Amino acid sequence: MTILNTRVSDTRAGRLTAPAYAYAFLEEFILLYPVYALLFTDTGLTVPQISVLFVLWALTSVTLTVPAGALADVIPRRYLLAAAPVVTGTGFALWTLFPSPWIFALGFVLWGAGGALSSGAFEALVYTELEHRGLEDRYARIMGVTRALGVSAVGSATLLAVPAMSQGGYPLVGAASVTACALCALAALFLPEHRTRSTSDGDEDDETPGYRRTLILGLTEVRDDRAVRAAVLLVILVSAFWGSLDEYVPLLAEDSGVATEDVPLVLMVVWIGVTLGGLLAGPASRLPHPFLSALLVLASVAIAAGALLTDPVGWVLLAFGFGVCQMMIVVSDARLQDSITGDSRATVTSLADLGTEGLGTSTYLVYAGVFTVLGHGAAFALFATPHLVAALFLARMGRSRAKGRAPAASPKVTGGTGENPKAS
Repeated sequence: MTILNTRVSDTRAGRLTAPAYAYAFLEEFILLYPVYALLFTDTGLTVPQISVLFVLWALTSVTLTVPAGALADVIPRRYLLAAAPVVTGTGFALWTLFPSPWIFALGFVLWGAGGALSSGAFEALVYTELEHRGLEDRYARIMGVTRALGVSAVGSATLLAVPAMSQGGYPLVGAASVTACALCALAALFLPEHRTRSTSDGDEDDETPGYRRTLILGLTEVRDDRAVRAAVLLVILVSAFWGSLDEYVPLLAEDSGVATEDVPLVLMVVWIGVTLGGLLAGPASRLPHPFLSALLVLASVAIAAGALLTDPVGWVLLAFGFGVCQMMIVVSDARLQDSITGDSRATVTSLADLGTEGLGTSTYLVYAGVFTVLGHGAAFALFATPHLVAALFLARMGRSRAKGRAPAASPKVTGGTGENPKAS
């Protein structure tokens, strides 16, 4: 009977997971990723100029993340998810066709805008669609797979970029990247979307709240709902520091004496750990808070030790630590989605993304200063310690639940009739 129920659940989720998995893979299958910095330098840009472009990219994303999240609670989310890769792909096309400093700046603005359009919208659509089918307990498993697919897409694109560059140079790499964006947009249009409005606030006549009201409702839920606020903070603490350290792995490897041609092997070991972490997120989501907190402590220690050892054992430890962090990002996101009771799901999720982006950007700046004094190994180890704070915070959330502050104090009302849409 259990096997039969699982098969039925898989069938009911299949129309969602197939395009969602395709979207997650194609969104990251961009051959330009490993070589666009080379395109900039070949065009004549200096390192400070490239750094300015990165700042412009980050500022665009931070500025538009929450407004775009609120928009995803007003209009169909799959349309925004389709628009996001189109906007990003337009930037990549401009880079390839008209390489120049101002075009690069415009491309980063478009890239930042595209990322903002999908911020919160993808998670909200997947969770809401699973909830519609009565399968919200599958959310962590599905999102873990999408994360793993994203990592494998980046790895595949990195490997393919080398022969593509040798055969067709930047035009071929750019064309492949734009094609991936177009296919990603097409996958978004195949995503199913069923959404009903909550009437739990007593405003039964207003089934389609306007943009401003939706934004305010999302901000209010984070401010007033303690469970939601704690879940948002957990997402930020788990995501921001690991996401920043991930960018420095190649530099850490080179700084520790790894030959340039062997750096991809180190990255492959880390990618394997991160991929496994995403795939294990589903089972991990059912673990109690104390166990997850202990895993985060182990991850922090493993990342610090791996960065200081800088040998094969160290790279395996780094892979383990990063894998746990990837797993915990999915689990903390699942905790957040479970805690949201209002209609502004994408808005609330985008607030967590905003906090992650802001803290991550500041981490880049601080890391640069710490590196100049301590070097990559010690800086890496130092920036692994914030995960201990996340572990303590997670343990505290578990104790709060144990004391009776249930995460779902009031039932969700998903329709004016009181009928359960999950039965449909």
